[in-house]
Order: sequence, then structure tokens, then C-alpha cells
Amino acid sequence: MADSSTQNPSPVKKSFKQEIGENIKIFWKELISYFNVAGDLQSQQEVEQSIRAGVDFKGSTLLVLIFAIIIASLGLNTDSTPVVIGAMLISPLMGPIIGMGLGIGISDFELLRRSFKNISMAVLGSLVASAIYFLISPQYEGSSQLLARTSPSIYDVFVALFGGGSGFVAIACRSKAQVMPGVAIATSLMPPLCTAGYGLATMQMNFFLGALYLFFTNMVFILFATWIGVKILKYKPVVYQNQSRSKRVQIFITIVAFCTIGVSCFLTYRMITKNIFLAKAQTFVEQQMVFPNTQVLNHKEYISDGKKYIDVTLIGTALPKDSLQLALMNKLDSVGLGGTILQIKQGFSFSTMNSSTVNSPEKNFSEFYTLAQKELLQKQTTIDSLKESIKFHEWFDRQSIEVAPEVKALFPQVKDLALSRMVVTSLEDVSPDTVSMVFVRASAGFLDPDRKKLLDFLRIRFKDDHLGLTVNPHGFPWPSNI
Repeated sequence: MADSSTQNPSPVKKSFKQEIGENIKIFWKELISYFNVAGDLQSQQEVEQSIRAGVDFKGSTLLVLIFAIIIASLGLNTDSTPVVIGAMLISPLMGPIIGMGLGIGISDFELLRRSFKNISMAVLGSLVASAIYFLISPQYEGSSQLLARTSPSIYDVFVALFGGGSGFVAIACRSKAQVMPGVAIATSLMPPLCTAGYGLATMQMNFFLGALYLFFTNMVFILFATWIGVKILKYKPVVYQNQSRSKRVQIFITIVAFCTIGVSCFLTYRMITKNIFLAKAQTFVEQQMVFPNTQVLNHKEYISDGKKYIDVTLIGTALPKDSLQLALMNKLDSVGLGGTILQIKQGFSFSTMNSSTVNSPEKNFSEFYTLAQKELLQKQTTIDSLKESIKFHEWFDRQSIEVAPEVKALFPQVKDLALSRMVVTSLEDVSPDTVSMVFVRASAGFLDPDRKKLLDFLRIRFKDDHLGLTVNPHGFPWPSNI
């Protein structure tokens, strides 16, 4: 009888490494299967038919665009987020943009031309309609929704790129109902156009250019994402294609995309730099400007003409401004805010308020306002006085220079002339007074009639009847003697 072991040989036992390798391959195949959209894809003919149908703005599509413009303008004007989202959902602007991407991808320049023509007319119509709305709208203040559409950045590039990619995948696949509304909201093509119309209506170029650039960024990267999708799915180009023209168009779109990315990166860098400065400046004021009997009434951090500013208003016991400014400027360098201009304004002191006012809430605001008005009036009086004093000294200095040639022509014997405003103090009653004096050097001598004539001339010239004149004063530091 034969041995059973020879009749039924045992299977070859796999090594541990072989089992691990096979398990990894199985896991990888299952993972890849989750990303396989081949079974859900429509044919190229069906996708093209769907995209071409959404390119033209005629009939119902045009009416929907007009309604979307009005809704978006109302939402932006009233700062209503739900209304703005509603305008995004019903806006048909994405159709011709995806049509442009498809036209570039399959080298269908007739589709590209038609899509570009329709999106241009849609943009122009949106700008005109929104501008007319904001011209007749009684509310002109820029809302937060408007302001959010005027600061494009690199993040908007990524939103448009991935949003456009999602939109194309949704069109290329059969299950698209759940995707397209989200794509419409994410890419937000309508609100920037309405914001640009607002800038046009109110002649605010920062609104107009910023919002228009945001729309342009969204448009470029939606069609760029569509073009990439067409290439990945290997759609066949049109039969009668111009290879050289197709290459030129693709190179042009690539250059535009990279230029847009460059500008967006620059704007993002400025935005991040500004946000970092504002955060550091606010922390600096909160942590460093803490005083026993003085409080920060308000503060403002901003950047203007490339310079960084921190404006702080203090209220309470007045602090020595120069030493305070010096100490805080040193601290600014230590916290990474070097070069920032710190402007400190000090208000009135609470020591002037009596205890009954402080303990009486109903009188507190009235007393606060009265003291503020009084201090402002005092400061304005001081400012006006200083302005008058500066104005007089500037006039005196200017006249001193202009009178020299006239004196030289009338009195050739005068070699040097000096004018000065001096404070004269009586030693008996210590009462100061201000006088104007003219010092003359005439080495050849100066007769009394000439002296009187010169004095009369200078008093009329300077409109000062009390002006004094000294001829050849002893030890005077004339320029030639220094």
C-alpha cells in the first residue's frame, strides 16, 4: 500500500513577507476602486452637449441672470448672507466659463469664441445692472458682504481651482445634483460683479478693481480646472483643429494663470503681513500700556503708505510724554514692531471730577462731556496762540532777510545788520517785556541824521514804533569777527 503522504502532497506554505505583500496589493486595489469614476462617467458627446447648452445667454437663461444680478445686489446692499447665497445658486455665469475650458481642451475655437463672447456680455450686463441699482439705492454704505469681495488672495485661487474641478467632474458624471449647488456657492461669481458695479456707481476704484480682479481670478481657474479635466479624461479634439493655434492658446492661458497666481500671492503676503502686525500691535497695547491711574480710552492700528501706525488715546493722570514715548519705542523693537510710529494722545484727568459725579451714573456722562469740551477748548486756544506766535516769527525772519538789500541801497556805509526779538526784564519788579532791536555795524561811522533816518525807515518797514537801534555795539559777534 502506498504512503498517503506521497499521494496527497501538502500545499507549499507562504512566507510572512509574501502574505504581507499580497495583503498590501489587495488593500491598494480596494482603495483605488473608491476613486474610480469610470463607471459613473458619461460619454464625451453627452458632456459636450450639456456644456454647450449652458454657454448661450438667451431666453430663460438671460432672465435668470438678470434676476440673479438683482438678488445679489439686494443681498450685498442689505448685508444679507442668505440672499447672497441665493444669488450664487441661481446664477448661470458658470456655463460659458466651463465652455471656454472645454473649447481650449478639445481645440474647438468656435466654442471658445462663443463662450468668451457670452461671458463678456454677461459681465458687462451685470456691471451695468448692478451700477444702476446702486445709483438709485438709498443705502450707500459698504457692508461687510461688499468689503469681503474686494480683497482677493491666493486662497481664492484654490477655491476657484478646486470648485471648477468639482463642477467639471459633476458635469462629466451622471450623479451631479448634489454637487452643482455647492460649486455655485463656493466659486461665488455673481457677488464680485455686483460689488464692482457698486464701486462703479459710487466711483470707488478700490471696490471696482478689487472685485473685478476677484471675478477674473475665479473665471481663469474655473476654466483652467476644466481644461485639466478634459486632458485627464482624454477627450478627443475636434476633427479640423489647428495645432499651432491650439498650442498658442494653451500657452497663453497657462501664462495668464501663473500671472494671476503671482498677483494673488503678493496680495496674500500683504494681507498676512497686515494681519500679523494688527495682532502684534493690539497685544502690545493691551500688555504694555497698563498704568496705575491712567487707562487706554481707545487705540487704532493701521498701515498707511507703507508705514505702520499705532494711535493710542489715554485718559486719567497725565504721564510725561517724552519719557513715555521713549520707553514704549524701545519695547516696540523688542516685540518685533520696530519702525512702527506710535502716536500717543492724553485726555483729561479724572482728578477734576468730584466724588459725587463719579458715584452718580446719571451725571457721569454729562460731566465727562463737559470736561472734554473744556479741555478741547483750552487746547485749541493754546494751538491758536502758538500758531500766531509762529506766524509772527516767520514773518519777522522773512522781513529781516528782505530788508538787508534795501538798507544797503539807502545806507552804503552799513556793512552788517542784525535783528532780534529779546525779552527785557526789570530787576525792580521782575516784570518781563519783549522788544525788537536792530544792530548795525558801520566801520566808517554813522552820523546822527543818518541814524534817525534809518530808525524811521525800519520802524515803518517793521510796523513797530518801539523798535530800537544800536550802532556799532562793542563786542558784538559780527560774522567777519567770528
